Amino acid sequence: MAAAQRIVIENCSIATVDADDTEYGSGYVVIADRRIESLGAGKAPEGLENVVRRIDATGHLVTPGLVNTHHHFYQWITRGLATDHNLFNWLVALYPTWARIDEQMTYTAAQGSLAMMARGGVTTAMDHHYVFPQGSGDLSGAIIRAARETGVRFTLARGSMDRGEKDGGLPPDFAVETLEGALAATELTVKEHHDSSFDAMTQVAVAPCSPFSVSTELLREGAELARRLGVRLHTHGSETVEEERFCEELFGMGPTDYFESTGWLGEDVWMAHCVHMNDSDIAAFARTKTGVAHCPSSNARLAAGIARVPDLLAAGVPVGLGVDGTASNESGELHTELRNALLINRLGAHREAALNARQALRLGTYGGAQVLGRAAEIGSLEPGKLADLVLWKLDTLAHASIADPVTALVLGAAAPVTASFVNGRQIVEAGRLLHVDEDAIARSTRAEARRLAEIAGH
Repeated sequence: MAAAQRIVIENCSIATVDADDTEYGSGYVVIADRRIESLGAGKAPEGLENVVRRIDATGHLVTPGLVNTHHHFYQWITRGLATDHNLFNWLVALYPTWARIDEQMTYTAAQGSLAMMARGGVTTAMDHHYVFPQGSGDLSGAIIRAARETGVRFTLARGSMDRGEKDGGLPPDFAVETLEGALAATELTVKEHHDSSFDAMTQVAVAPCSPFSVSTELLREGAELARRLGVRLHTHGSETVEEERFCEELFGMGPTDYFESTGWLGEDVWMAHCVHMNDSDIAAFARTKTGVAHCPSSNARLAAGIARVPDLLAAGVPVGLGVDGTASNESGELHTELRNALLINRLGAHREAALNARQALRLGTYGGAQVLGRAAEIGSLEPGKLADLVLWKLDTLAHASIADPVTALVLGAAAPVTASFVNGRQIVEAGRLLHVDEDAIARSTRAEARRLAEIAGH
């Protein structure tokens, strides 16, 4: 076997986000091939062999790479529309446009979504894609190709909808699948693309869209499919009061009880939003270790409400952060969600005690790894874990007078990313992506957004 090639990062502050929240005011990290070999205070050990690069990270904070736990990449080409709507009205306004997407649009939108996240410190992304118009091409393959080219670790939540307008759902009928078609296509996607290995770059989850756009049969059989294939499950849950009323009227129970009745609570499940949850709902999530993707900006954009994140955490529920689709969070950046999660939760019942800066960073790193089922591999800086990490530049005008680097990162302006590594491979240098052309992506996303608008008749 070839000797491990090493990268040494020195003279940096380090927030490991390990179980003890270990931090170093000035320390080092040694990467050996794909993994973190060692880290600690002071200088790196002497005599390291095969050091191919040394980085003087003076003025930087090193953290685990950010982990995004909920997104809809295709929405990158429908940003800035329906800006004053609640969720249901927003969906009604946008589904006719979304139902016109094709493979090229989906690929280009995925490029834009991934590029924006990666240049802002995301090293693990996910996409919940559930719109599969008839004859639109290989949308899952296009999304996965974009992620591979960008260089991020990726989970595709292969979504589905089988409740169209004729069945009382919101999406146009030609944008939904049959029960059998959705299950078969999801199984094929898992078998073609899911990698269960420790350092996997691509994983697939089973992800029917939401209680109001899928049948009970699709939820139940989707859960059975995921567990037969050994993959995780994802959906939207308890996002709005309208959803709660919908479940009560249609199923005679609230969303959490309905999910439990269909097999959708468990440590292999995570749900997006979870804004409107009572104490019983939170207890059920805690008892079953069901995870939550908290999307503070999107929840605010759609006036959905303030999720009870402090109560979820206190109960032991795994919670990560999500960008959500960029039709409801136009910035598309996860590092700004660290700040928004802290600020918005302080508007809730717990006020200034809701979240602190370190809890917010944990949500965006280790919490996200928990939610995606990868906490043994990523989410904290520890020897043996995969080398997914970010160097944040904190010595410029924007941050230099904030003594505590974690506070600077979370509460200060969006910090520049000097370098970002995934599996020990650098994907960002001085705020620019190394493996894809940002300017070309900007041009193509604008062109595809115009083409979609023309097709949809805007």
